[in-house]
Amino acid sequence: MRFATYEYEGVEHAGVVRDGVVHPLPVSVLELVEGEALHSAGAEALRRTSGLTVAQVKLLPPLKPPSIRDFVGFEAHIEGVSKSLDGLEHVPEEWYRAPAFYFTNPHAGYGPNDDVPIPAGCSVLDFELEVGAVIGRGGRDLTPEQAREHIVGYLVFNDWSARDLQKPEKNLGLGFSKGKDFANTLGPYLVTADEVADRRDADGFLDLEMTVTLNGELIGRDTLANMSWTFEEMVAYASRDAWVRPGDVLGSGTCGWGALAEFWGRLGERTPPPLKPGDEVTLTVERLGTLSNRIVPGRCDVYLPRARKRGRTPRP
Repeated sequence: MRFATYEYEGVEHAGVVRDGVVHPLPVSVLELVEGEALHSAGAEALRRTSGLTVAQVKLLPPLKPPSIRDFVGFEAHIEGVSKSLDGLEHVPEEWYRAPAFYFTNPHAGYGPNDDVPIPAGCSVLDFELEVGAVIGRGGRDLTPEQAREHIVGYLVFNDWSARDLQKPEKNLGLGFSKGKDFANTLGPYLVTADEVADRRDADGFLDLEMTVTLNGELIGRDTLANMSWTFEEMVAYASRDAWVRPGDVLGSGTCGWGALAEFWGRLGERTPPPLKPGDEVTLTVERLGTLSNRIVPGRCDVYLPRARKRGRTPRP
């Protein structure tokens, strides 16, 4: 099933979508996930006739996740970006040791067709083509085998990046802040795990084609099966000594050729150039759907308070 959150006549609703028809649900997608009632509520809604179509509504992010962990699961991506951002000619050895992730902003969600403004102070804006796994049942210290039962579904995920803000933030060793927390696009639907189960290969990876176009031109293609860890392994790692909760999103990391920074690293020049107002970025993942966002101008003012230098005289 495909679950959506949408705006219709100025009011936010949730629904299950089949053949372009939206069948309304009585509560939010997140509430259904938390109650482990997604499938039963969806089946009941589909039994009711609806005259509402996807073309009549404004799609919003399918749910409001309590948290978003974003992994870096594709070797090809880390190879290209490491060269672009850090000047490295190889993948750092630390990357191979465990599926690393960072927490990004769950309150910065944009819908699958929303305009995305350039963040203040940014002149090197980039997209990132990913898939997010959605947790359907809470758990802690899970094995990969157990983790499969805790994934309720998947969605397309664009982890927008302000590369010029991101790079100096890395020097402090605290992770990303304003280089990452301004926007992420989720959607168009939460597609339940059973919808893609037949595309799982012998090693547990989902073989789903991933593509990105810029202004209508295809510039990147990969398959989700090229991840170096399965989603189950990443969920298990995330749950080590910690809880994963219903509605949490775990990003796959950007696929190979799924971000402009990869091109810059591999080609040694900013071709294609950073995103600018008017550019349209379209991400498509087989079975999961399409996100298409246009870049628009953002704020021109930048609030950037510098630290006050303090003396080192100890207090008496």
